[in-house]
Amino acid sequence: MSQRTLQILNVLGFILVITLNTLANTLPINGYNTGELSGRYPNLFVPAGFTFSIWGIIYLLLLGFVIYQFTRPSREAAVPQRIGPWFFLSCLFNASWILAWHYLLPGLSLLIMLALLGSLILIYQQVYSSPRLEVKGARWWVELPFSIYLGWITVATIANTTAVLVDVGWGGWGIPEPAWTVVMIAVAIGIGLWFTLRQSDVFYPLVVVWALIGIIARRTSEMAEGYSMVIVIAAAVGIGLLVAGVVRKALQKG
Repeated sequence: MSQRTLQILNVLGFILVITLNTLANTLPINGYNTGELSGRYPNLFVPAGFTFSIWGIIYLLLLGFVIYQFTRPSREAAVPQRIGPWFFLSCLFNASWILAWHYLLPGLSLLIMLALLGSLILIYQQVYSSPRLEVKGARWWVELPFSIYLGWITVATIANTTAVLVDVGWGGWGIPEPAWTVVMIAVAIGIGLWFTLRQSDVFYPLVVVWALIGIIARRTSEMAEGYSMVIVIAAAVGIGLLVAGVVRKALQKG
């Protein structure tokens, strides 16, 4: 596929995502806005509402990528061809997820979310594969957008899985919900540390930190519940570990 074709597809895909996400909250689609629907599947992993403002940052960064792909450094490094059709496909998955979520199909939304996660992993591999993109602007308009996007979709996939389990009435095999929440937090922390220490990515773990801050904010508003303290402590420990990992990598890079 030619570079020009990929550039056009990327623009069209981004426009589709922005349009559908805007309509989701202005119409709203099926009578619900996206945030309201989280309340239909109550669980302890869902962060405070302000946490979802990260979508604004993600879409601004993706807009930067869409514009950057037309610049001379990007064209010379063949950035669109390096990423291939995966950004366009990720846009289709993003838009499809909105529809499935708003029409109360959590199971289907999880399958689409997994497809979105997979497409972003493939993009990430291409962006960070050898040889690294050393052209001007690539760190801020290629690496940063997809690290942040992948980080948030990783967290969102865990949350979406939890919503599906709530929807089907899963009993947790007799294990209390707070314990499962701590397990999910530990999974998010572990993935964040892997990206930090093995991939030398200081952007991805900061997204996990942001999600953990949201979980702490949500749970501290319910401190009357005894289990909230356990979740808050687990999230706080995770923040400490992730920040320490980021600082260590930053110092190593000088």
